[in-house]
Amino acid sequence: MMRGNRQRYGVVARLLHWSIALLLLVLLITGWWATELSYYDRLYNTVPYWHRSLGVLTTVLIVLRIVWALIDRRPPLTHSMRRWEKVAARTGHISLYVLMLLVPISGYLMSTADGRPVDVFGWFQVPALLAASSGREELAGNAHYFLAFGGAWLVLLHILAALKHQFIDRDGTLRKMIG
Repeated sequence: MMRGNRQRYGVVARLLHWSIALLLLVLLITGWWATELSYYDRLYNTVPYWHRSLGVLTTVLIVLRIVWALIDRRPPLTHSMRRWEKVAARTGHISLYVLMLLVPISGYLMSTADGRPVDVFGWFQVPALLAASSGREELAGNAHYFLAFGGAWLVLLHILAALKHQFIDRDGTLRKMIG
């Protein structure tokens, strides 16, 4: 069952959802770790390299997830949900997608501020589309930091809402994404 139906999300949507969730957790950890490294730390270049490479991979998966969400059937929101919960769910999902696009854009602008491309696992490079610019790295870096942590709080709220539906409301919402 590759595609979704009225009871649950399909295999493709679930695989993308959980892969992105895991990668976002790794990105949050490596991003935070990278900001704590000193210039003389032996991992000073390694952790950011992996963070950027995984960031590009995650961005590709996010774009695929958005495209898939537009063409796939998804189960409707549970009828027992109150109107404000449905509005909050839709607003939260849209906000998550927007943040999942803005965070990598700001990371890309920060990483390419010196005019160099982003190397992705040594497989290929994402070129710097803008000329080198002083000041862009700091501005984009601040945006990246605050958007990422804002996104992390939104993800936490998303998890708490799913757990509320599973264990308090017992309405089967979480089961739709677990399978």
